[in-house]
Amino acid sequence: MIKKGIILAGGMGTRMSPLTKAVNKQLLPIHDKPLIFYPLSILMLANIKDILIIVNKGQLDQYKKILPNGDNLGIKITYEEQEKPKGLPDAFIIGEKFIQNKNVALILGDNFFYGQNLSKNLNNNSKLNSGAKILLYKVVKPELFGVAKINSQKKVVYIKEKPKKFISDFAITGLYFFDNNVVKYAKTLKPSKRKELEITDLLNKYRKRNKLNQGEARS
Repeated sequence: MIKKGIILAGGMGTRMSPLTKAVNKQLLPIHDKPLIFYPLSILMLANIKDILIIVNKGQLDQYKKILPNGDNLGIKITYEEQEKPKGLPDAFIIGEKFIQNKNVALILGDNFFYGQNLSKNLNNNSKLNSGAKILLYKVVKPELFGVAKINSQKKVVYIKEKPKKFISDFAITGLYFFDNNVVKYAKTLKPSKRKELEITDLLNKYRKRNKLNQGEARS
């Protein structure tokens, strides 16, 4: 069962410049609340109440003004700063002390999830005991995403980042569920050509052990 969650709220927000020159992207208002509240609510719907938020260096005070410690929401919030963007798996290296020997969920700070029976499906995914689960979503242009090919048992058999040739139209979304091997696996990764640790490389660590499954996205 997963009781700990990480929100990765770093990044430079270059596509939303100049708004993000003064305020982090995840703190910009979307409808009636800051963007960060949407991934936070997803973890809460999954009954995850111990949450680490990883933010850019120098932006901690901005976040603490909006989300001091989570007491008012019935949850516990702690923070860590990221020196510079190093890829998604860096969240597990930064969060090693937070994770300890527990299973953990990761969600990106700028992701939205919605749908029928969402709470039920999130709770089912958080019941993970071993291995990893990823949520997939069918897309029109898979060449723009990291995609996963699955078999009839919902096992992920192949992953490819932005494939030039068609492999699958199931895109990997920004919500992941991992067992407590994730820190160990993340530490073994080497930076890619773009000098970041890649989430697809981390997922392949699980896939090669036949431990990567498609999570429940809808009933």
